[in-house]
Amino acid sequence: MKALFLSFGLGLLAALQAQTFPTVDENQDVTGVWYLKATASDKKIPDKKLGSVSVASMSIKTLEGGNLQVNFSVLIAGQCREVSTVLEKTDQPDKYTIHGGKQVLYIIPSAVEDHCIFYHEGRIHGHRFRMAKLVGRDPDFNQEALEDFQNVVRAEGLNAESIFIPKQSESCPLGSN
Repeated sequence: MKALFLSFGLGLLAALQAQTFPTVDENQDVTGVWYLKATASDKKIPDKKLGSVSVASMSIKTLEGGNLQVNFSVLIAGQCREVSTVLEKTDQPDKYTIHGGKQVLYIIPSAVEDHCIFYHEGRIHGHRFRMAKLVGRDPDFNQEALEDFQNVVRAEGLNAESIFIPKQSESCPLGSN
């Protein structure tokens, strides 16, 4: 369960490699509320465990020096878990590091307005992973954004068949437990 929680938590913080896709416009504002729409990974997460996972909105705010504070909650098996982490700014406008540089995060705008793709790579418990997340400004499903995400997932070498669309949850909002 810890690995699943870490996978979802850290996976919310990802985007695609800058060499392959357009970089974030330095003027693009990623602060505010975002909703996780879909996720894909190079690792298989058992379907049985995914059925008990719901996600609520996440909040991103800019800190002094350009770092980003990310707060989100996840409902796993009826238990609300709150996570807060800092994305440390690098010299690239779309690249951040987490946990002292042990993990890398890219934030890339989607071809669909008000959507971004987070691509995260690193190690958890000694195992390498790559994960992509589609996030949007509202909780409503957007087929065009999902199709764009599928194309990006394939281009990045992840399995498009592994795409998971989580349940949106209002029962685990930020600040409640």
